[in-house]
Order: sequence, then structure tokens, then C-alpha cells
Amino acid sequence: MKAETKTVGFKAGEKNLFFHLLTACNLKCRHCYINPEQHGATMVSREYIKKWLKLFFDPQKKTNVIFLGGEPTMHPDLAFAIKKAGEIGYASVTVDSNGYLFHDILDNITPADAVLSFSLDGPAAAVNDPIRGEGSFAVCTGNLRKAVAKGFAVSLIYTVSRMNIDHLEQMLPLLQDLGVYRFFIQIIGLRGRGATEESPLQLSPDEWFDKVIPVAKRAAKAGIRVNYPKVYLDDGEGFQCAGIVADNYFLFPNRRVYRCPLCEDFPIHSLEIKGDKLSSRQGLTEEQLFKLNIPEGCVMNRLLQPGNIKYLPNGRPVHRISCCLLKQEVLTVR
Repeated sequence: MKAETKTVGFKAGEKNLFFHLLTACNLKCRHCYINPEQHGATMVSREYIKKWLKLFFDPQKKTNVIFLGGEPTMHPDLAFAIKKAGEIGYASVTVDSNGYLFHDILDNITPADAVLSFSLDGPAAAVNDPIRGEGSFAVCTGNLRKAVAKGFAVSLIYTVSRMNIDHLEQMLPLLQDLGVYRFFIQIIGLRGRGATEESPLQLSPDEWFDKVIPVAKRAAKAGIRVNYPKVYLDDGEGFQCAGIVADNYFLFPNRRVYRCPLCEDFPIHSLEIKGDKLSSRQGLTEEQLFKLNIPEGCVMNRLLQPGNIKYLPNGRPVHRISCCLLKQEVLTVR
């Protein structure tokens, strides 16, 4: 068997709602992107969970919802939200959790209701806990095993950075032992708390190509589905911005709706909920920025994370940066 990598293009006729039910969390991960000053510090009420799920649902498109936080299982109405999304007709429901699974969520939903995605940033407590919080490795892996035993489809997100890059390969035996069916290798973004770190946490292009992609291929050969951001465009590959060609909405408790996650530290969201309607905002928003065509590729990355880009002596970028929502999938073929 061999591993082949393909780009997962943006899907026409598909809509994704990233629904942040709250911004509170029991952990303080060093790379957390949540910014309460910009995203709000309240929980979405049961009433508005129902209204907003209906507002973003499109019966003409395959509509998916991902519930996030903060820590979404801290919301007492998460089970209600999951079941309501199913009733409305969402094609898939996913919960992104740090693994603490509050409010006995495993006892209040079924494997048919949702996919559970756990965040873990190391193959052992010694690596994970300094990043995510003391004791989080034991809690996350313990609850992940419980979820698998109950029949839930379980995926795992590993946010790779300079804090844990050297331990990425050690995740493979752990993934197999835990029964994880899909492995998401996520790149760290300079947003929220991660933007305030004194030393840079992001990887260089060489580190990404030499350390991350080989591990992704080995995991695929072991039978695990692997996805990771495209990050760098191939020579001659055209740039596409999800804000223009895709249908993604990042909804926060304060009614802000972004189309690009890189923008979330700033009040440049293109949409907001007014009353019970989704309204476009006037003035300079992310929407105008998406249309800029620059040699570096993603204009938002150039504006907000310029340290990611290296240049040749002639001023041209060494690598063009892809849209952060464009993914790669590693498949095993015989």
C-alpha cells in the first residue's frame, strides 16, 4: 500500500456553520484563538440556538454544523442543540471538544446524533498538559475511550506547533490504541492567545514539509484517515478564497458572523444577526479584502500573519499561502 495526497476542494452546494455556543472554557490552552473581547462572553440561549440553527439552514444545500466554544460541552443545552440540528435537517453534526464532556453529554445523545472531535496536543501528558492544562491528557483520552466504547465516531485534532512538533509521530500508536478513525493535523494560527506568545509558535515551511507531511502519510498507511491544511500552494496552482467560493459561516455569541477565521481578532466581520435576520455590514469588512489579488496568495495571511511568508531576493514570495480552509486528505491505495 502507498499513501496518496489529494486536495479537498471547496464543495459547491454545501454549507458549513461553525457555531460557537459560548466562549467560556475550563482550560487555558496556549494557542486558543477565542477572544472574548471580540466574540462575546455569554452563552447563546436555548431560544437563540433554535432560531439561529433555522436561520442558517438551507434546504437546497447539504448543510453541516460544527458546535464549538470555548468548550461546547460546558453549555447546558448542547444536547438540545445537537438534536435540534438533526430535526431541522442538518446533514452532519460535529462537536469539537477538549474532552472533558461536561453535562454527561455521552448519556444524553446517541452515536447517530453527532460525530465527536477531541483536541489533544501530545502523545503523553508530559507533552500535552503544558500546552492544554494539567490533567487534560488523562481526562481527554479517558473520555475518548468511553465515546468509542459507546459507538461514537471519534476524530482527533492535533494543533501542531513548535511546542509539540517533535512528538507528532508518536501520536500514531496512540491513535490506533484509542480507536480514532480520523486524524486532523491543524496548523497553529497567530490569533487570540497564540498571538501574544513571546516566542513564535508557527512552523517554518521546511518543518511543515519535512516533519508533518511524512507523518500524515504514515498514519494513512496505518488505516487512519488524515486531513491537514493545504498551507502552501504548489507551483502554478491557483489561489481560491473560501470567503468568495465557499459557503462557510463562523457564528459567535455576540451575533458576529465571519466568513474567514483569520479575521476573528478584529471587528471586520462581514455579517451580523440583527433581530432574527442575517444582515451585511457596511464599511470596510473582510468581504472587501477577499477580492484582493496578491502574489502571496491569501491576503488575510499577508495582513495579519506576515511572518509566515519568506521572500526571494527579487521580492517574490518563496511560497504562496493557500486559503486556511483548503484541506489536504491522505488516502491509502493498493
